[in-house]
Amino acid sequence: MENDRNLDNLVQNRDSVIIKTSVIGILANILLSGAKALFGVLTHSIAILLDAVNNISDALSSVITIVGTKLAGRKPDKKHPLGHGRIEYVSAAIVSAIILYAGITSFIESVKKIITPEVADYSTASIIMLSVAIVVKLILGLYVRKKGEKVRSDTLKASGTDALFDAVISASVLISAVVYLLFKVSLEAWLGVLISAYIIKSGIEMLLETLNELLGKRADRETVEAIKETILKDPEISGVFDLLLHNYGPEKLVGSVHVEVPDTLSAYEIDTLERRVAENVYREHGVIMGAVGIYAHNTKDAEIVHMRERVTEIIMAHEGILQIHGFYADLISKVLKLDIIIDFGVKDREALFEHIQEELRDVYPEFQVFMTLDLDV
Repeated sequence: MENDRNLDNLVQNRDSVIIKTSVIGILANILLSGAKALFGVLTHSIAILLDAVNNISDALSSVITIVGTKLAGRKPDKKHPLGHGRIEYVSAAIVSAIILYAGITSFIESVKKIITPEVADYSTASIIMLSVAIVVKLILGLYVRKKGEKVRSDTLKASGTDALFDAVISASVLISAVVYLLFKVSLEAWLGVLISAYIIKSGIEMLLETLNELLGKRADRETVEAIKETILKDPEISGVFDLLLHNYGPEKLVGSVHVEVPDTLSAYEIDTLERRVAENVYREHGVIMGAVGIYAHNTKDAEIVHMRERVTEIIMAHEGILQIHGFYADLISKVLKLDIIIDFGVKDREALFEHIQEELRDVYPEFQVFMTLDLDV
């Protein structure tokens, strides 16, 4: 119960930061959009007008962030027992799509401007307004992205990145204005094409990153190693394998793992150990261990120890083998069990698996060999 309350408090604080930051973004973007639109009309600058439209898209992104956060924060229900946290990834995908759309629109309008040039009428007031907009968007972008990194919000990070793009766009318009005033050469359309292409590229990258979260990407190595290290602190555990982490939102990871323990432990001792592992992992990392499986490690028979060494030698001699674990042999029932992990880079993993299994059966013909092909997670 205490762990659940701590998790609820963490989520509430995180949601509060996201919503507050998004509201600041909405207000700032509405003010900037109105000012830019006014000066864009007065100066006949397509770049300033596009910049104003882009600010509206930023405000919309912040609205989507708030809605997504509210929906993601709903309590678990019968259909969604692990909550609605993944909605945040959907909202992040929408924001990324908005960025992509803004980049494509800006690209098209910039190309039109190259084909049909229209000289902008830059004034001192518009130059000052652009300078102020650059400073505001830089501060806003850095602030929003920093908050997004702090609370692990992909949507906030996308919104912050978009604001920084706006600062770059405004800076390009300012540079174009200065160049035109000094040399009577108009560059804003050409700069618009270059910047739009960069925004499109970034929008695609952010969208793909969010889709990877929805599809279920590999957990980062630092998190995996830290959890393994915590589990291995238990004196009864000699190995940690098959650690799977399922992402149900930025602040909700559910995992499962196999641990290797001596075959002398009783059922009660194993039960106590499993509960201990789950509690330690949650306390240290906030990860809910949905299952802790057991691999029994032979400790009584020297012949089996030698057999394990021989089997390991045979298997690891093959290229592409990452790991062998879960080894257990029973000399009475003549059963040999183990799991292996084969690198995804191996062209035909199943063929190599079958070859190794037949090789073990040839070496130990009196044993029934039960081998499992595990995933490299």
